[in-house]
Amino acid sequence: MYTTCMFCKRPLGANEVVERFPVGRRLAFDAARGRLWVVCRGCERWNLTPLEERWEAVEACEKLFRETRMRMSSENIGLARHLEGLELVRIGKPLRPEFAAWRYGDQFGRRRRRSIVRWTAAGVGLAGGVAVAGAAGGALGALVAFEGAHWVNLLNFLRPTIRFRPEDGRLRRMSRSGVRETRIRPTDDDNPFRVQALPQRFDITTAEWFEGEDARRVLRATLPTLNALGGKARTVEAAVSRISEQGHAEAFLEQIAVRSEGYLRLGAPGSLVRMPGPVRLALEMALHEEDERRALEGELWRLEQAWREAEEIAAIADRLLLPKGDAERLDERSGRGTAP
Repeated sequence: MYTTCMFCKRPLGANEVVERFPVGRRLAFDAARGRLWVVCRGCERWNLTPLEERWEAVEACEKLFRETRMRMSSENIGLARHLEGLELVRIGKPLRPEFAAWRYGDQFGRRRRRSIVRWTAAGVGLAGGVAVAGAAGGALGALVAFEGAHWVNLLNFLRPTIRFRPEDGRLRRMSRSGVRETRIRPTDDDNPFRVQALPQRFDITTAEWFEGEDARRVLRATLPTLNALGGKARTVEAAVSRISEQGHAEAFLEQIAVRSEGYLRLGAPGSLVRMPGPVRLALEMALHEEDERRALEGELWRLEQAWREAEEIAAIADRLLLPKGDAERLDERSGRGTAP
């Protein structure tokens, strides 16, 4: 078992999850052909492993790939990231994509707990301040303390703390009040939806419409504020189900825009703040899924090119190293038996 790259001689690293093959931080495998590569993270070359070390390791990689939720597949290749950090590249027919509530349960659960703690602390602080002011100045002091807290909260509500920068390069700022005016609507062109935002203004007639990647930037900036309370496990599961019903995240985003007519605010359709909690959570999840899909697809394209080159070399290397009988058995196992 080697531990350095055959091409650049750099260390290949180690993993703690493939017991039969603890070498490498990115393993590529083809279960049908019985091949296993260690992908060097330095030069990105694929190092074919010795034949005697492969079979059990390939089976372990297949099992890990199926159990790993964070994965993406194209026509010929799949990529999964294990929680330990090991990356698995699976060659062959992709598995059916799936959404799992546990991917988001911790994230939205923590957000909910933080909000509860924050609001509880604010309430206790306000009650304590009013009590102290009341003891010192009577009813008038308590009233002044209460009004002061009210104005501080109002200032925070109106202060432009949410930011995003569209492709025109000009930074936009929104307050929590302005975020409540965000709307999503379908378009008449190839873009799946457009989004209306109200940066730094109170007059709804001055709102701006954004499409394409800019629309996604608006949603990425505003949804965490609109979903500040997070969600219980039941709410998160309902959100995941809504995405699963559409098959994938992009279809859900398009469907939300088409069906936005029913979410009215001040008579205008498509209001995000008027959407049920599970729908808004699903919208934020769908954006995460799409961002991840884009990143992985860009990487999958490069991986597929490297795999095709490595496969040509592996096919030659395997047959050179094996006696004729063993080569025929290897062909049978990979589904490429010789013609009669």
